[in-house]
Amino acid sequence: MAATGLACSSSFFGGWGSSVAGEDYAALAAAKTAAVQVRVGKPVRFRPMMKNVNEGKGVFAPLVVVARNLIGKKRFNQLRGKAIAVHSQVITEFCKSIGADGKQRQGLIRLAKKNGEKLGFLA
Repeated sequence: MAATGLACSSSFFGGWGSSVAGEDYAALAAAKTAAVQVRVGKPVRFRPMMKNVNEGKGVFAPLVVVARNLIGKKRFNQLRGKAIAVHSQVITEFCKSIGADGKQRQGLIRLAKKNGEKLGFLA
C-alpha cells in the first residue's frame, strides 16, 4: 500500500499523502539542501579569570575591603603582594628547619592561600 493511497483522518491540514509524499516534503527537502553561508572568523578566546570564589565572604573580608578603599587599589595590591611574599618566605624557612622537601613546601603555600581565601584576606 502506497503512502498516497492511505486514507486516514487526522487533525492536521491535508492527509498523510500530502504531508509525507506531497508538496510539504518537497518544500522541506528544498529548504534542507539550501546552503546557509556563515562567516567564520577567528574564534573568540576568553582570558581566564582568576577570581576568588569566596570574595566578600570570611571574617576578615569587610576589613580588607575597607582597607582597599582607604589606601587605593594600586597601593593595596602592592602591600598585599609584599605580605604574601613575606609569608611564603616564612613558610620556606619553616620547611628548611624541619627538613621538608620542595613538594611539601608548595603544598603548605597552597594551603595558606586556600585558608587566606576562606578567611577573607584575599577579598
